[in-house]
Amino acid sequence: MGVRPRQKPERLAEKLRTIRDALGLSQTQMVKRVGAEGVIVPGQISEFETGKREPSLIILLQYARVAGVCVDVLIDDRRDLPAKLPAKPKHS
Repeated sequence: MGVRPRQKPERLAEKLRTIRDALGLSQTQMVKRVGAEGVIVPGQISEFETGKREPSLIILLQYARVAGVCVDVLIDDRRDLPAKLPAKPKHS
């Protein structure tokens, strides 16, 4: 019995890069903005944005909060980021 790899969002890396670019942040600044100092290093931001690695669920949640979107916008390939970031979340 083999273990199948889990499905991964195809557009996640692109969306994470778009968020950082829209906010005008360096990788180091993004680590600080998501409150992950001591948890991740700036080079990991690059790995997230190129699809080499995926952020933890906690980091993904922080990205969503910084961008003002729901997490499902990040992980659902059928949904696009809003044109203006940070957005005003439609959830509380």
